Amino acid sequence: MKIFIGSDHVGFDLKRKLVAFLRGLGYEVEDCGAHEFDPIDDYPDLILPVARHVAMDPECVRGIILGGSGQGEAIVANRIPGVRAALYYGGNIELIELSRKHNAANVLSLGARFIDHAAAKEAVKLWLATPFSQEERHVRRVRKIDEPFAGLFPSQSAESPT
Repeated sequence: MKIFIGSDHVGFDLKRKLVAFLRGLGYEVEDCGAHEFDPIDDYPDLILPVARHVAMDPECVRGIILGGSGQGEAIVANRIPGVRAALYYGGNIELIELSRKHNAANVLSLGARFIDHAAAKEAVKLWLATPFSQEERHVRRVRKIDEPFAGLFPSQSAESPT
C-alpha cells in the first residue's frame, strides 16, 4: 500500500517523523510537502495533492495529512470526491478503528498541536492495519456518501469501499 502524506508548517516536524516511521514499517511513502519549514505556508496547498492522489486510486493508496488542529486539513481533503477523511487529535483510540471499520476512511487527518509523536505513531499504525468491515449497513452508508461523485474519477467504485 502506498501512502501519500502532507502537512503545513505546524505539522512539519511530526510529518517527517511519521515518514521515517512508515518507511520503517515497509510502506511506500510519497511526501507531498511541505519539504521545508515555512511559517506562512497555506495548508490547502499541501493537503489538496494528498487528497487528489487518494481520489485517483482509493483502493490502493491512503493519505495522511497534518496541521495544527487537523480540522481545516480534513475539511479540505473532504472537498475532493472519493475522499473520506477522518480527524484524530488524541483521546479515545477507538475512533481510529471506527473511522476505518464503519466509514472506510482513506485519509487520516492529525492535529499536530494536540498529539505527540508516540500517539501519532500508534494511531497511524492502527488506522493502516484496520480493514473496512464490509458489513452491509456500512457498505450501504459509504456508497451513499460516494454515489453523488461516482464517475468523477475513473478508478472510483462505490461498490467496494476500502
